[in-house]
Amino acid sequence: MSEFRLQYKRNNNVVYSCKYHVVWCPKYRRAVLIDGADVRLKQIIQEACIELKCELIELEVMPDHVHLLVEVDPQFGIHRLIKHIKGKSSRLLRAEFGFLKSRLPTLWTNSYFVSTVGGAPLEVIKQYIEQQKDV
Repeated sequence: MSEFRLQYKRNNNVVYSCKYHVVWCPKYRRAVLIDGADVRLKQIIQEACIELKCELIELEVMPDHVHLLVEVDPQFGIHRLIKHIKGKSSRLLRAEFGFLKSRLPTLWTNSYFVSTVGGAPLEVIKQYIEQQKDV
């Protein structure tokens, strides 16, 4: 995982800094991310971020939920990254850890929490925008 930086990234069309805190849970918030499934999930998430060219800043797997801090190209979208991670990890973890198949009909809930992080405080940005009319 990389060190948290205040650098901007770019693609062909956009200069950006889009960092997200994402949290999601196993179905019924069961504490099933244990006994090696937690370690394997971290590997799968790291691989997915590399594949999709997203910067993994921080990651923690708890028995009943996952915390992810990641920077994603806004033209790719955080929803596509999460959909990819949840789909791939569900498929691989359920194949590798039989207890996940027997305890849950599906590994993940459909929902997740996401919040943008970093950058200037909201008040500073509001003031900057308000002051633009006087420039």
